[in-house]
Amino acid sequence: MTETPKRGRPRTFDRAAALTAATRLFWERGYEGVSIGELTEAMGIRSGSLYAAFGDKRSLFEEVVDAYGRSPVGAFAAVALREEPTAYGAFARILREAAAIYPDPAHPAGCLAISAATNVTPQDAGVRLFLRDLRNSNVDAFEARLRQAQQAGELPPEADPRALADHFAITLQGFSQRAQDGATAPQLAAAAELALTAWPAARP
Repeated sequence: MTETPKRGRPRTFDRAAALTAATRLFWERGYEGVSIGELTEAMGIRSGSLYAAFGDKRSLFEEVVDAYGRSPVGAFAAVALREEPTAYGAFARILREAAAIYPDPAHPAGCLAISAATNVTPQDAGVRLFLRDLRNSNVDAFEARLRQAQQAGELPPEADPRALADHFAITLQGFSQRAQDGATAPQLAAAAELALTAWPAARP
């Protein structure tokens, strides 16, 4: 009798390292600017491994965005909203940290969730909508924190929490683009202080 040949063990790879490589590529080039071949080369895996481990390109991208949103460079706004005792303190911290994080040369400039799917083909419109909904949920979180501040007397009754939430969201999106265009941390920090002057009440 002859022994049945043993099947080779599947190739293993560092999933976290592969995800980090994919994150950098999507962050640098955007969703549309990255091919499967470029992803597998950067991640150090074959296309079969990519599909087996992450699904298709869109599934990989969504996992990248989720991981980015839980990382220090992606979660700083949520952390500030949670940790700061006042709304003004939270938004001041958000803008000042964005001014430092977005142009940091340790990673691609700007915010991945803001810039990664600005231009996509019609068949990939779902990716753009995915990021749009994520960004809109962040604005909703801003508004909720500002409404709490209004109820606590930190904002005057005539203040418009939604308009103020939009103001800070628009500022952050502008910071992301300016960082990609070469704006420095000091430049963005100065802009952050100007943006904070829109606060409609005496600052704590």
